[in-house]
Amino acid sequence: MSVTLPARALLLDMDGTLVNSEAAVERCWRRWAAEHGIDGDEAMRVVHGRQGHLSMAILLPERPMEQNLADNRRMLAEEVADLDGVVEVPGAAVFLAALERLPHALVTSADETLARARMTAAGLRLPELRVTAESVGASKPDPEGFLKGAAGLGVDPADCVVFEDSEAGIMAGRAAGMRVVGVGPRAGAFGPTVQVDTLEQVRVVPAADGGLLLEIG
Repeated sequence: MSVTLPARALLLDMDGTLVNSEAAVERCWRRWAAEHGIDGDEAMRVVHGRQGHLSMAILLPERPMEQNLADNRRMLAEEVADLDGVVEVPGAAVFLAALERLPHALVTSADETLARARMTAAGLRLPELRVTAESVGASKPDPEGFLKGAAGLGVDPADCVVFEDSEAGIMAGRAAGMRVVGVGPRAGAFGPTVQVDTLEQVRVVPAADGGLLLEIG
């Protein structure tokens, strides 16, 4: 079944949505989990879509946040150095090319350095507007990042469509009052407006009013 969604702007997650970095994320987080006596599978159920220090706070609730923040800085440096297997999600380059002259932004829980490293490793163009970890005070599933992206583009949140893969990200998009395209086979379980397996199923059509139409299916 095909779906058409009108929008004034798109807000795009990175990991799992534009970039397949799953192998690198698994290597770094399973190593961290083992260091702290945490089951690796339990850790992986938590970390997707969230900033690292928030994931650590969920997994180690009694630990001081200062230690989480210090660990997060170390983890970010490790992730920037570990780009083996980082590739585009199928269709991401074509999708971004179609958006080049249309309002869009990257909204990611990665910091600017990691976002730049992974997008470059995957051969993808960085959107001009980027809302990264340094830009917000609260991590997904808080909607702050998506609301900042909409404000930066000068577009009402209700006129934005979010592209996300994780539960935390989809919750954040919905909390921002936005429609959400869930990317990847797991995304459908988290209540997006519509779900696609890859970005190859999305066609972007510029609209006469300066917005766009998403033809999905």
